Amino acid sequence: MTITQMTPQTSPDRLYDQLNSVETATRVTIHFHDGRVATGCLAFNEMKGTGRVIAPEKELSIDFEIADIRDLKFA
Repeated sequence: MTITQMTPQTSPDRLYDQLNSVETATRVTIHFHDGRVATGCLAFNEMKGTGRVIAPEKELSIDFEIADIRDLKFA
């Protein structure tokens, strides 16, 4: 059994500001509202408010919208 500690939710405005302040390909860890956690490089489209986390070592790519994110940490 795995226990995951819930992190406090970050406001959508703060998330948007954080995502806009980073360069494409910056490494991030994103916690989603549905419990998923993804770590990888970031690509963010500020005009659409959407992005993608890419983890090439895991051959994983996750598309997201700002509304999907609970918290975000930069590596």
